[in-house]
Amino acid sequence: MSESGPDAASPMRAVAEVVARALVDRPDAVRIVETSRRGSVVLQLSTAPGDLGKLIGRQGRTAAALRTLVGLASERAGVRATLDLRD
Repeated sequence: MSESGPDAASPMRAVAEVVARALVDRPDAVRIVETSRRGSVVLQLSTAPGDLGKLIGRQGRTAAALRTLVGLASERAGVRATLDLRD
């Protein structure tokens, strides 16, 4: 059931993408770029400018929850990962 290879999405990316697409008004504008930096994975999430506030949430609570989910998925996969929200 596990996928491998360059076309397989990481579990962290899949979690971030599913949740972000559910929260925004324009789910087709959600883009996630996955890069490696200093031995950890960095997910850079960008979306339509009007939807960024929905991802951040009140006092950053939604963004913190999304980062927690990505952290849990990365721990389960055995890697370190962080999530950056880009405008």
